[in-house]
Amino acid sequence: MKQLLWFFCFAFLLSCNLKEKQVEKKEKKVYDMYESSEMAILMNQMYAHNLKIKKEIIAGKIPTEFPLDFLKIHTAELSDFKYRNENFQAFSTLFVAAEKDVFNAASNTPIEDRFNNAVGMCISCHQTECTGPIPRIKKLLIK
Repeated sequence: MKQLLWFFCFAFLLSCNLKEKQVEKKEKKVYDMYESSEMAILMNQMYAHNLKIKKEIIAGKIPTEFPLDFLKIHTAELSDFKYRNENFQAFSTLFVAAEKDVFNAASNTPIEDRFNNAVGMCISCHQTECTGPIPRIKKLLIK
């Protein structure tokens, strides 16, 4: 009888020890964290800058200085699964021209129209490739 009792005690301790090791294995999970590409970071910066410009325009201020960082659109590293194609090259060139026009003090076109044209270039490009940000970009439009 004592032997049977010792056997159950030993089996109980052994099973507890195995459960602790299984819990330890579960706690050691390693996750791959998404890292934004240079282009994604740049586009978020462009969004933030254009949001600031929108607020200035609505407040009656006219923006005067084109942000040179916007020119990085031609060279920023894309996500691994993306590549620069002819559409991207064309739209990025048109976007830069439209964005520069926002800062053109000699233009006869109302500032709101010039700004919305630049935002429209973003939307047009994103309609051909990466459609996810379109609802966010549309929030930049001045109504």
